[in-house]
Amino acid sequence: MKKTIADALARKGYDTLTPVQTAVTQPELEGRDLLVSAQTGSGKTIGFGLAIASTLLAEDDRFGPAGAPLALIIAPTRELAMQVKRELGWLYAEAGAVLASCVGGMDMRDERRALARGAHIVVATPGRLRDHIMRGSIDLAAVRCVVLDEADEMLDLGFREDLEFILEETPQTRQTLLFSATVPAAIAKLARSYQRDAERISTVAEQSQHADIEYRALLVAARDSENAVINVLRYYEAPNALVFCNTRAMVARLTTRLSNRGFSVVALSGELTQSERSNALQAMRDGRARVCVATDVAARGIDLPKLDLVVHAELPGSHETLLHRSGRTGRAGRKGVSALIVVPSARKKAERILKFARLTADWGSAPSATEVDERDQQRMLAADDWQAEITEGERASVDQLVAQFTPEQIAAAYLRQYKLRHSAPEDLSPINSEKPKPRGPFGPSVWFSLSEGRNQAASPRHLLPMICKAGDLTKDDIGAIRIADDLSYIEIREASVPGFLAAIGPQMTIEGTKQIVRLDKAPDMPAFKHAKFDRAPKPRPAPARPDAGPIDWDDAAEPRRRKPRPEDRKDAKPSHRKPKADRPDAAALAPLGRKKSAKSGPRVSPGEPPKARHEKPSGGPAGKPDGGKPSAGSGKGRPPPEGKPNSKKNRARAAAKKAGKGGNAVPKRR
Repeated sequence: MKKTIADALARKGYDTLTPVQTAVTQPELEGRDLLVSAQTGSGKTIGFGLAIASTLLAEDDRFGPAGAPLALIIAPTRELAMQVKRELGWLYAEAGAVLASCVGGMDMRDERRALARGAHIVVATPGRLRDHIMRGSIDLAAVRCVVLDEADEMLDLGFREDLEFILEETPQTRQTLLFSATVPAAIAKLARSYQRDAERISTVAEQSQHADIEYRALLVAARDSENAVINVLRYYEAPNALVFCNTRAMVARLTTRLSNRGFSVVALSGELTQSERSNALQAMRDGRARVCVATDVAARGIDLPKLDLVVHAELPGSHETLLHRSGRTGRAGRKGVSALIVVPSARKKAERILKFARLTADWGSAPSATEVDERDQQRMLAADDWQAEITEGERASVDQLVAQFTPEQIAAAYLRQYKLRHSAPEDLSPINSEKPKPRGPFGPSVWFSLSEGRNQAASPRHLLPMICKAGDLTKDDIGAIRIADDLSYIEIREASVPGFLAAIGPQMTIEGTKQIVRLDKAPDMPAFKHAKFDRAPKPRPAPARPDAGPIDWDDAAEPRRRKPRPEDRKDAKPSHRKPKADRPDAAALAPLGRKKSAKSGPRVSPGEPPKARHEKPSGGPAGKPDGGKPSAGSGKGRPPPEGKPNSKKNRARAAAKKAGKGGNAVPKRR
């Protein structure tokens, strides 16, 4: 290990390396391609920082002048990329490394200027890095190593084409490291395509869960899910807590609820700008905020140094998402708690997700208000204020308080001030997390009849509370309830009969008019069943089937019956349609060339010359053919065109010509 790197680790307090860091820094793996799978929060960032140190620095302990980048670190999200840049910044600070970032949401002009000044290591997201390559603002000719961090997440987010484009632009002699929580088939294919004789390293515990994370499944009533989140936050009082929701709407709702209850809370969802996301995370790191409500996509890559609690306000959709959410805590040797808020209707889903994730959770109920108060009492008594020495500046005020007030008054004032600094817990509805036990044998009993039956709308749901209230009984004292038409029969435990009789009085009535009668034996009637389900379905007759013998297809089968026409019905109205025999044959109409319409004049017989409609006889002498003196509406003595009537327009032309205005003059319409 390089001396500058070792000094940086020593200043940060790294006494021992994590398993993944130890595995990737073996001397025989220097310069080789690696395919590493490790749990989230196991120190992978420092691990690949140590793995590429020998390739970047070669024989030196410090970098030379910055120029074209020597290493590319590609991460799926902006938050993870900025986190990697911070971690590598202090790791390579003594070596004089210059780092630059290329992430979406930031000013691209600033990134281009930083790349032009020179950088040894570039941390980027796939989409923005591809933009810089296509614009020519980054030179990859000198790249010695490429690291794909959270490679499985990048493929899930659809960055396959971007990654392949970037790797094609880098030199073939590069060192390629793939770090991924899991190695599905897509990651294995990517490794075969762009790695050379890669060494497979796995530090994932396949049979045991993350030892530094305590999983708790908390059953709550459906209406108390948000109240349970408040009590969980108050019970643990973690320096930093992360609450996961499935939708942006739920993030906004829960953020408002927690803010109204006095929590210092920030939201993190995809609709926020990059500056808003950065400000929210910085508030968590600075201590100005203690709770962050986020969605899954927005929280990818978040690394908060004091994140001790993860609350799943809504169950994740898969076990991979559960592992990713929970991996935000319990990092680098710190302990953490992952609490799942489970409503009764989602218990099966929670059990299935935990099973697929190979996790064992402690099932129980959410912290009640009493448990939160007891935990506050323990924290208050264990505070450092009781052991701290009184300073000179505090002495005068302390003496004045002791002289003016009694110890009880001072203690009460301190307790009130302590509670003012913390939000009050919520009262949760009780919920039985255990499965109901089967009811045991009822034992000796006595039957009673009640003068109210099915005809009076009696039902067990109505009779049970009425009998318990009138006879001072519990539901365990009552056995079977059978309802007849005008009577109902109730079975009561024999040991409870004296108290029941004393409660209803000698009149043996309930609610004034309903008479109770003690029976000598059980009523001779079956338990009531609903008539809809009491009747067995009637068997349907089997459809008639033809004989199984051979079929003679030569036999004359029954002719297929045509669909009856409307005129075939007895009540059909008389049809005006002509019989088929009286209709003109289609062959006879074929020579006409087109179908006659209503406007084209009367039908003609074959061979008969067409006649004009509205044709008037000429004014010539009798016996002369047409063509004598033209009529007033015949124009120049010519008959109208064949098949066309003497239209209004033609008649207007003839009238205009007769008046001496020319044959083409047409009077204007008024």
